[in-house]
Amino acid sequence: MKATKDLKCPICSGNSRLHDVLDFNKVCGDANSHFEGLSGLPIYYALCEQCGFCFAPEIMRWESDEFERNIYNNDYIKIDPDCIDIRPRQFSEQLLQLFDPKSNPFTHLDYGGGNGLLSKILRGEGWNSTTYDPFTNKDLKIEQLGKFDLITAFEVFEHVPDVHELMNNLSSLLSQNGVVYFSTQLSDSHIHQGKKLDWWYAAPRNGHISLFSKHSLQLIAEQHRFNLASNWVCFHAMFTTKPAWAARLIP
Repeated sequence: MKATKDLKCPICSGNSRLHDVLDFNKVCGDANSHFEGLSGLPIYYALCEQCGFCFAPEIMRWESDEFERNIYNNDYIKIDPDCIDIRPRQFSEQLLQLFDPKSNPFTHLDYGGGNGLLSKILRGEGWNSTTYDPFTNKDLKIEQLGKFDLITAFEVFEHVPDVHELMNNLSSLLSQNGVVYFSTQLSDSHIHQGKKLDWWYAAPRNGHISLFSKHSLQLIAEQHRFNLASNWVCFHAMFTTKPAWAARLIP
């Protein structure tokens, strides 16, 4: 990568500077966690001085086929084996505890749903659930999906190269009083000026190229006219008007 000293933040357009560099094979875990050793390919991360958003500018410029070739390839299951079965089952159990579509019917979309297991489990429990993944459902246009009362996006935000495009997609799919319930780890206390990028969640080989602070997450919600509710660790919800059926999700 041709290193650029001064960059504009994709979220707030604030001044951002190159913060640290990781080897491309760095995966989630401690600072020495690498997939099959070092690749020798440096991936620079920049940090916004205003909102704290941390991002990998080079990877954000990749085309879809580059993501598929370099990250979401046949080796990805070795890097993140939990994404196939364990994590969808864990998230489905959480959703079944939070919502009761039998007493309050609603439509559900699992955005970035991978192999669709989470949605399949929920349909087996009586949910009106659909799954969509930009890489899995490449021939399906997003406008064909319709509108949904609940959209989940578990472990999606940190993977996207264009956060505003993601927010526009979610907005277009959400019904008038719908809720987006999603997960992504927040970087506060983990990433700041003068500290090496040694956070376990910073992992280019996992595709973790957009790392949010509290402030940057609040800003992106406000920019797209959403209210934000969060536990300020990993689970968050965005909505315009709080619906009664989501009372357990949004205090």
